[in-house]
This record gives sequence, structure tokens and C-alpha cells, in this order.
Amino acid sequence: MRTPRITVVDDDLVTCELLCEVFTQEGFAAESARSGEAALETIAACPPDVIVSDIRMKTTLDGLALLNRVRRDHPDMPVVIVTAFGSIDTAIRAMKEGAFDYISKPFDLQALVATVKRALAIQPAPAACPVDDPAADVARGIVGRSPAMLEVYKMVARVADASAAVVITGESGTGKELVARAIHRHGPRHEHPFIAVNCGALADTLLESELFGHVKGAFTGAIANRRGIFAEAGEGTVFLDEAGETSPALQVKLLRVLQEREVVPVGSHVPVPARARVIAASNTDLEQLVRSGAFRRDLFYRLNVITIHLPPLRERADDIPLLAAHFTRKHTPGHAAPPFLSESAMRVLQAYAWPGNVRELENTIERALALSRGGYLTEDDLPAHIRSAVSGPPAEAAPLDPAAFFAGLPTIDDMDRRYLLHILQATDGNRKRAAEVLGINRRTLYRMAARFQIEL
Repeated sequence: MRTPRITVVDDDLVTCELLCEVFTQEGFAAESARSGEAALETIAACPPDVIVSDIRMKTTLDGLALLNRVRRDHPDMPVVIVTAFGSIDTAIRAMKEGAFDYISKPFDLQALVATVKRALAIQPAPAACPVDDPAADVARGIVGRSPAMLEVYKMVARVADASAAVVITGESGTGKELVARAIHRHGPRHEHPFIAVNCGALADTLLESELFGHVKGAFTGAIANRRGIFAEAGEGTVFLDEAGETSPALQVKLLRVLQEREVVPVGSHVPVPARARVIAASNTDLEQLVRSGAFRRDLFYRLNVITIHLPPLRERADDIPLLAAHFTRKHTPGHAAPPFLSESAMRVLQAYAWPGNVRELENTIERALALSRGGYLTEDDLPAHIRSAVSGPPAEAAPLDPAAFFAGLPTIDDMDRRYLLHILQATDGNRKRAAEVLGINRRTLYRMAARFQIEL
């Protein structure tokens, strides 16, 4: 296994020697550079795995300028910025320009080593589906290469040119509307409108007016004639999301649309042609709704000519790296380089069950980007409930032995040390879980351990 290489950049010789010695004791190959210019030469000759750089140096190229050059030429190389002049302005600037972390002097050596180890764990996430990927071209906007998703792509390709109604099933957040849009986009109707309506979000009377239109005076507030969605779509596509939420009365009228290819606006008796293709979606089992009497059997058979099922995200965990990379690109502002996901963060994402499916993953990535420290997303940037669901609840500590705990009339410091050792033993030395039990963050745990001379 290759030894990780650390480059320390500081114009102070003592600091360089100290940090190189510390990193060498940790098993790393450490070297130093006394200026930003020297660091660039070192990087060009043999790129290190992590750079630890002072921010203020009496050289032309200071720490921030070096950071900028490294981020431009080696965007996947973590840079830890160290400064004796810590301020919110320099911290924000360093993090915005892509520093992995920002540490103020005098620094805790154990905390610095822990930061470097976290930086070493960073691995670039796999790229999102390339544009020339046939599967991605079939269903643009849908990301995934798992066998289940390839079957979806094939179905999209097969049904795109047809006019038959389609039912898309799957849990909430799996991307049913994206599939409907892909069918529309790759079929002969792509030059006509695609109009989506959430049937579960509108009251029955309002939904009827939205779908079929109304005439002036049909109800209070109807001050003019209004074309409905079917008329607006023309020869395009109408996507009925959550079709299972429609009332029996509205289901009768939808059946007429599919059978007679016409709609009757609210308050009128004159039918209007309805030439749009209908694609319906439901996160509930329509067949079960039919059996319970909540959904008309004849409408179900009219809609369910072709069925496409979207698998939940937990059944296609291999697609999560692709999706995560896609969402980091999507939610990275402007033309900035998208952050990388650490290996540990990716393990957490792939191990989580994702009850909210792809929508929840996108929200999680967007949140992590807002909270991340520069050009990397780590496990610590993910929500606590996702991390805890993967690692399990905090350990249950074994009961303390009062006789041993209070033996010898201990001082408060003695009791704190004994309790910390007790928790570490109960958690098998797992620092993350020990911090959770103690109700502190890991940085505070490191400080406590250093104070009591406890090796973590």
C-alpha cells in the first residue's frame, strides 16, 4: 500500500520541521517547502496527497494564492490552511476558494493530524452519466445504470412512439415525472406541450376546471371562458400525477376523455376534442384501489395499457454515486468546480435506506453543499439522522461500578477521566459513538483525551 505524502508549506523553519516530524510519526511521507513558489515546484515534480499551508508567508505567493493555483491545476488535491491570524474574513475566503479546512494557530496537533487523515479519505466521486451514454440519451435527466434502470430506459424507448396511455408506478420521489417527460421528449409529440398536474394537490372542483376548462358564469368567480389543460396540450402530453387521488365523479369524466377523446368544460354541454396523450402516475397500488372500490375498474384498464415501474432508490444503491455526482453538479453555483464526495460520505449515502428516494437524496446533497467546507463533501456534512441510521444508535454504556469509580476520593478531573475511559470502553474505542454518548463533538472529545493523556 502506497504511503500517503504530505507537503507542509510555511516560511518558518521550526514549524516545517515540527509538522514533518509529527506526520512522519503518523506513518506519512512528509516534506516541506519554505514558500509558495517552492511548493509549486514540489507539486509539479511529485504531487502530494495533501498540502498543509500557512496562509501568510513573506514570499510573493502566499497561502491563498497557492490555494488558488492548486484548486485550478489540481482540483482534487486537498489543501489545509493554517494561520496565526485567524479571522472570519480570511476563513470565509479560504473556504470559498476551496480549502479543505481552516485551522488557527496555536493548533492542536492531534486535531491537525485528524484533519489530514480526513483529507486523505477523500476520493473523487464517479462522474455523472456522460451525454453520449446511450441510456442517458434515451431518458435524459434520469441518472442510473443499474439493471432495473436500464429496463426503464428500454421501456421508455419502446413506448415513446406509441399513443397508448401509460401508467408509471413507484414510491414517492423516484422520478415518475422525469420518466413521463422522457417519453414525451423522445416521441413524435415532442414539439407539442407537456403539461403536468398533481391530482392530489387540488380540490375536486378546481381540478375539474383545470383539466377540462370552464365557461363564463359556470361558478362564482368564472368571469370568462377558460381553456383547460387538455385543450392547452393539444396533441402533446398530459401527465396526471397521483391519479389515484381523484374522486369517483372525476374518474367518470377522465374515462370519457380516454374513450371518446373529448372533454366537456365545466358549465358547458359542448364537447371539445382531446387529442393529447395521457400518462398517469401513482405511488399507491391502483389495482389495490380498484379492489377496494376507490378507483374505477374501467378507468384503470383504459389507463393501464402500458406500465412502467420505477424501483426505489434502496434497490439500486449502485446508482447513488452517479446521482450524487449529478446533484453536486446541478446545485454548484455558476461555473465553479463541483465538490468531491469523500469515500466515507459515499459509504453512508449508499448504506442509507432513502425512504424519500431520489428526491430526498437531492435535498441531502443540496443541504450538504450549503454546509460544506470548500471543495469537498464529507460524512460530517450529511444530516445527523442519515449518519445515525447507518451507524446505529449510540452505544448503551455498561453500568458503572460505584466502588471503583469513587475509589480514593477522586478529584473532579479524576472522575472526568474515569468516565471518559468508561465510555470509550463501552463503545469499543469508536470515537464518533463516544462523542454521541457524551453529547459533544469529536473535536471536544480529542481535546478531552489530550488533556487526560488518553490515546485515541
